[in-house]
Amino acid sequence: MDGDLRGWRPCLLAGAVFAVCMAGTTLPTPLYGLYQEKFGFDELTVTVVYSVYAFGVIGVLLLAGDASDAVGRRPVLWWGLACAAASAVCFLCATALGWLYAGRLLSGLSAGLFTGAASAYVIELAPRGSPRATFVATAANMGGLGCGPLLAGVLAQYADRPLHLPFVVHLGMVAVSAAVLTLLPETVRDRKPLSTVRPQRPGLPPRVRAVFGPAAAASFVGFALFGVFTSVSPSFLAHSLGVRDHAVSGLVVALAFFSSTAGQLAVGRVGVARSLPLGCALLLAGLALLAGALHWDLLALVVLSAVVGGTGQGLSFRGALSAVARVSEADRRAAVISALFVVAYTGISVPVIGVGLLVEPIGLEGAGLVFIACMALLVSAAGVYLLRRPVPEAEPADRT
Repeated sequence: MDGDLRGWRPCLLAGAVFAVCMAGTTLPTPLYGLYQEKFGFDELTVTVVYSVYAFGVIGVLLLAGDASDAVGRRPVLWWGLACAAASAVCFLCATALGWLYAGRLLSGLSAGLFTGAASAYVIELAPRGSPRATFVATAANMGGLGCGPLLAGVLAQYADRPLHLPFVVHLGMVAVSAAVLTLLPETVRDRKPLSTVRPQRPGLPPRVRAVFGPAAAASFVGFALFGVFTSVSPSFLAHSLGVRDHAVSGLVVALAFFSSTAGQLAVGRVGVARSLPLGCALLLAGLALLAGALHWDLLALVVLSAVVGGTGQGLSFRGALSAVARVSEADRRAAVISALFVVAYTGISVPVIGVGLLVEPIGLEGAGLVFIACMALLVSAAGVYLLRRPVPEAEPADRT
């Protein structure tokens, strides 16, 4: 048993570093209401501040998504931790709105650097051939995203200096993560200079397009749902439901990410061909529950929407990733996966800004209902298409 644990130790430590970085990207979520009070900005500004993060991620994916394949995993992860630390410093120094934009952009850069490199690193450090390696990478990614708002919400509610302490704690965690990273081995043996890294152009070979369209639509809706939860749900909870407990707001957002982890893990049992339409159905149910929550002002429906929608997001996104990887040729696979991530992160930003634009003329509830109607149409079309033309069954998800 001890020997088995020692074999897993590098993988688990790398997973912990991954989780720390991703937690920083969602740390401000339950604090946006406090920033609104401090700087006096509206809901549209909240959504724009939130969405700057996604543009940072997309920029890194397009410009340096494969950098760790060339220069090594650890250098890229150190750059990611440096961006995470700089983001925390921006929030600590925030005396005007510009600091929040800078902090979110740096947070997006850290997530973009970590998403591919850390996933590969965790899997490479696991005992060879273990199907649990993907589980560790998935849990670290989505679990870290869920822990961010939970940590910030609890500290903001029950400790002093709510706009400072969460970022001080995260800075300490980043410092420990950097120390841990120095103890872990490099897994890329044939390293090249940074000058060899070239921008990646997402591409879609003809054989991929039939699968990519509905898979991308489901991914777009799932990430859009997460975008709404992590940007405007704390404001809805406070103003419409009277829930001003930051810990509760953070927990509701965290539930969506934790449920996504469960959904992604279920793909191995459900199978890729079934996980995509099932994920679409659960996303549709999550959207319906959110519509009910907006209409009747019920906290229970918000919680159910987070759980059901999060599970659907996990099923649909991991199923989409597995499906497009399965039908892509090896020399084009990275470009196709990059294209899927670009669509997904567009979903986490553009619709959220649309909600922000509609808040002033029709209110938060009305804007939310318009968003839900648009996303429901998109995910329904994708689901119907996938039922009529199922994607090819892939290898079990842990091997894709």
